Amino acid sequence: MTRSKGPDHDLQADLFLPQITSLPIRDQRDTMERPFFSLHKRKRVKPIDYTSPDGKVSVHVTGNSEYGIATIYDLDILIYCASVLMEHKRRGVNDIPQTLGVVPYDMLRTLRRDTGGGEYEGLANALNRLQSTTVKTNIRTHGRREHTFSWIDSYSQVVDPNGKIRGMRITLAKWFYDGVLMDGGVLAIDPAYFEIKGGVMRWLYRVARKHAGGNGADGFTISMPTLYEKSGSESPYRRFKFEMLKLARENSLPGYSLEIVEHPDKEPSIKMVRRATFASAAGGEEVIPPALKRPARKKVESRDNRPEFPADGHIGYTPFGSIAREALPHPQRDLGLIADEFRRFIATRKIPADAINIAQIFATFCSRQSPAI
Repeated sequence: MTRSKGPDHDLQADLFLPQITSLPIRDQRDTMERPFFSLHKRKRVKPIDYTSPDGKVSVHVTGNSEYGIATIYDLDILIYCASVLMEHKRRGVNDIPQTLGVVPYDMLRTLRRDTGGGEYEGLANALNRLQSTTVKTNIRTHGRREHTFSWIDSYSQVVDPNGKIRGMRITLAKWFYDGVLMDGGVLAIDPAYFEIKGGVMRWLYRVARKHAGGNGADGFTISMPTLYEKSGSESPYRRFKFEMLKLARENSLPGYSLEIVEHPDKEPSIKMVRRATFASAAGGEEVIPPALKRPARKKVESRDNRPEFPADGHIGYTPFGSIAREALPHPQRDLGLIADEFRRFIATRKIPADAINIAQIFATFCSRQSPAI
């Protein structure tokens, strides 16, 4: 890892970054269903070796003995970088940089992590794994050739003359960089993804987002053995199946409903359906499975029992979530992002969260939002 020093104005230029905390979060589409990452925090040195049933897609991932293979938690850094790249693209930047200046504090906040000293060390360890992991795949080449790369080419810490860390420079792999910027290369994901604790559940969310996100009420159904192969899990199939069935019964995946599909003569399947389809089926009122219902926050009742816009948290499972889905011009906008933008809007204009017409104000605000990329 390199540490560089320079004049203050150079540091400011290097570390200029859009405020990604106020922007939609993007995930690179090609990485969302294949086994590119270890699903657990413990060090994995056993290679991941995957070939699709038709033999057309292959993924081979190795890590060194010191750091192991990059984990699905390390992937958060790449998701953050993909989101920054897409903001550059949205703004019409001609030469979008492959090397990004990153303020660690802002990244940690976006990833919904603590900002204590231990988290900064964790970022460095994650970057080491991303740089030392080697990936070989023929995705995007139609099987004609393979690309070999590490997730990041290099990274460095930027320090001021007093030795204080001012930021990081991260140079992304060309394969990942190109994949983000190509047409249709990213999908918007719910910021609540970062709050998912289990690695397998994180992976399952990404599979659901890619395959069920645009399939409406039909959703996406996949057999358990195929799901197992795509996961690259080190666990035996029996253990993986137990965990999948447990997740399906709990049915608490952000934005997607899970259903077990039993077959009399073969292994079960998992059906994934975007939860927004429940809203249209119920005439605009979302049906929330019992396992997904969250305990109500303890709060002071607003005057006259008026509806009050939540002070924090996601609005997907509140009446305001239904309003947003009806009023937004594009169904893929992140409701967590919309909620944060609206909170800033009413704070700037000094509108009370329990204003008598807060629901109508929110509906108008949503209707004026630009479509997501």
